[in-house]
Amino acid sequence: MADVVVEQGRVARARGARKGSSLRNALGRKSTVAFFLTLPLILLIVLLVLYPAFYSVYLATLNKAMTKFVGLSNFTFLFKRETFWMVVRQSCIFAITAVVFKALIGFIVAHFVHNIPGKKQRKWRGMLLVPWVIPPAMSTLAWLWLFDPSYSAFNYTLSFFGVGPIPWLGDTFWARFSVILVNVWYGAPFFLIMYLAALKSVPDQLYEAAEIDGANWWQKIWHITLPMMRNIIAITTLFSLIVTFANFDIVRILTSGGPLDTTHLFATWAFQVGIQSSDIPLGACVSLFMVPILAVAAIFILRDVNKRGNEA
Repeated sequence: MADVVVEQGRVARARGARKGSSLRNALGRKSTVAFFLTLPLILLIVLLVLYPAFYSVYLATLNKAMTKFVGLSNFTFLFKRETFWMVVRQSCIFAITAVVFKALIGFIVAHFVHNIPGKKQRKWRGMLLVPWVIPPAMSTLAWLWLFDPSYSAFNYTLSFFGVGPIPWLGDTFWARFSVILVNVWYGAPFFLIMYLAALKSVPDQLYEAAEIDGANWWQKIWHITLPMMRNIIAITTLFSLIVTFANFDIVRILTSGGPLDTTHLFATWAFQVGIQSSDIPLGACVSLFMVPILAVAAIFILRDVNKRGNEA
């Protein structure tokens, strides 16, 4: 009987040792450690992103009083409104135009800064990052003064050249131009710092070899710089496209969507419809319409990045 008890104790201890060993092995794996380290971020994303997203979908299926389920009626109502399609066109024009100019300016300025000697380069990096560091609402208020119809600093400067006052925020074309200009001014430093980091990772030996082969400046850019930076360019463009589509501060402060709703973006029109007009379900529908547009852009860009990664 005593032998049986002793044997059972050994088996229990062996099982406990195996469990402890498996637990130590699990904790010793890099993937497990990485999961536990990122767990707070995952929970934060679930709390601040996923829950509001699903709740927005739920709100979009309710009536204005949020007391009755109406299915897709809010979406069909939006599709029949001319203002909605104008907001879709304006948001696409605003986002694509602003991102293209931000990428182009960031790429050009990054090359100039990259060729500046080390000590001076730090000063230029600090100065050029100022627009991106300043809170958008604060910097946009300064731009609002520059565009002011009565005391516009731009119009005052143009008067010296005999150019009449421009209705920066009162005319549809100039209002759209103004909000895009401010967004480019604010976002270009982000592209600058990302492209500058990418340029520093390109080996100098490639440029030296190309120079020996007789390549000119444009050939170096096209055959060396751009291929080496393509992944950074794609990811930066995607991130900026998402942020630009969801922009709220600039349009809200400068034009509030005017004149005649011609500068509204998804975020500002959703705010006007959902909060100011007290139709939260309809405002949720407007904001949700950004998802398929951005999803298509993300699929194409990330698929291209993964394709190049597999080729490498």
